[in-house]
Amino acid sequence: MNSPNGFSQKTVNLESRSFSLQIIKFENGYFVSVTEGTDKLGSMVVSLATGPTAVTTTIIPSKSESLFLKLIAERISTRMKGIAVVSAFIQKN
Repeated sequence: MNSPNGFSQKTVNLESRSFSLQIIKFENGYFVSVTEGTDKLGSMVVSLATGPTAVTTTIIPSKSESLFLKLIAERISTRMKGIAVVSAFIQKN
């Protein structure tokens, strides 16, 4: 999953659904993309943590996975003391 240039990719199959997880690591943070089906940008949240709590804002709003995006972005930024940009494109059934 890890590569020397900071790019990681993994496919997760859950029941009959396939999700692609792509992570790009930077010196001061991460860009994380979760997609179902074809690779597309979707809803997007950015979180910045330089102190004990993270400051999070929505860039592209989501109809259904907004809590998931916020929790993932805050968790990553708080652990790394940096910036986390998280995008999710989840197909509707």
